[in-house]
Amino acid sequence: MLRTEPFFLFLGTSTGKEMTTGNLYIVAAPSGAGKTSLVNKLVETTPGVVVSVSHTTRSPRPGEKDGTHYHFVSMPTFKAMLADGLFLEQACVFDHCYGTSRAAVSAQREAGLDVILEIDWQGARQVRTLLPECASIFILPPSRRVLYQRLMARGQDSHETIDRRMAAALDELSHYAEFDYLVVNDRFDEALDALRAIVIANRQCRETQLERQRRLLQTLLS
Repeated sequence: MLRTEPFFLFLGTSTGKEMTTGNLYIVAAPSGAGKTSLVNKLVETTPGVVVSVSHTTRSPRPGEKDGTHYHFVSMPTFKAMLADGLFLEQACVFDHCYGTSRAAVSAQREAGLDVILEIDWQGARQVRTLLPECASIFILPPSRRVLYQRLMARGQDSHETIDRRMAAALDELSHYAEFDYLVVNDRFDEALDALRAIVIANRQCRETQLERQRRLLQTLLS
């Protein structure tokens, strides 16, 4: 989250060999708001940003690959991982369970990568409790009508399923106030610019720059 206190602003790279711990982002949205498309484009166009690959008990959708979109596991396997405390957060949605690996996220951040968690508001609460330094972003649709049209455009679900997803989307929307940033996905490019601005700004906050630019600061002030 952006800090209000004074901070050093360096746009260059470190002059030393220090490894900076990457920032952690939560990105949530109602189904149909365009979250996944935005996050995928952000990762594609912004070096140093990755998406954590979650575990899920649901079956792959057309075009999804194990280990790339999700780690697809059985319910018994998921429950065993949960019992062993291997998840940073977990939730069950539409009769399927999802979870984020603690070890995988830690390893990516320790490698200096900014990590995005695509999770719902329930998972966001769990992560904020454990890692309060994370920044959370909520993606909003421009209207209810557009949201419903986007759900319909998938062409994969029955009308009953779409109505069910719409109801769940409105429930998800009611939790927007729990997030640090709100981004409206009306025009895709503008929403993408907003997401990228958040990531870049957070890289300049004092705590991150003190870690990244420690050697430079010592040189400047010696």
